[in-house]
Amino acid sequence: MTKYLYLALALAASSTPAGAAAYKIDPAHSSVTFTAAHMAISKVHGRFDKFSGTLDYTPGETKTWKTEAVIETASVYTGMEDRDKHLRSPDFFSVEKFPVMTFKSVKVSGVKGLKGKVHGELTLMGVTKPVTLEVEASGPATDPWGNERLGAVATASINRKDFGLVWNKLLTGYNITGKTIWEYL
Repeated sequence: MTKYLYLALALAASSTPAGAAAYKIDPAHSSVTFTAAHMAISKVHGRFDKFSGTLDYTPGETKTWKTEAVIETASVYTGMEDRDKHLRSPDFFSVEKFPVMTFKSVKVSGVKGLKGKVHGELTLMGVTKPVTLEVEASGPATDPWGNERLGAVATASINRKDFGLVWNKLLTGYNITGKTIWEYL
């Protein structure tokens, strides 16, 4: 049986002993999205189209839970080709030098029902900083083909400047880009 976790990101998994499961992100049913301030008057929404990851999960044993994710920075997409090229440039993600960002969990806390916090380290632009994801899970459920599915939505807000993403221009006294690069992972 294959197991999948949906995590606004979804995972697929294979069974392991004693109820433990090793899930992997199911890219067909998952997304990695973000929202960023733009020109002090709007928000730009985007996504990363290429990503992978895993979750080790044993029900009720939060100390054993761990997750890792890899997001390809060149897969950024906002619906505007010129903006996407700029985001891939050295002004922002510098995808030639830093082709991936990673998240690795270090602990889980505050689990109440289907909600909790996943504390981990986000590495972006060669800089690693602690980030806490607010997570709400759903499942597990078995799909019509016998695969176990687990879903989750994980959100965080990070300051882009903490990771060396400092490009900006002033526009009539306002910054073109906000300091929070995305609110949703």
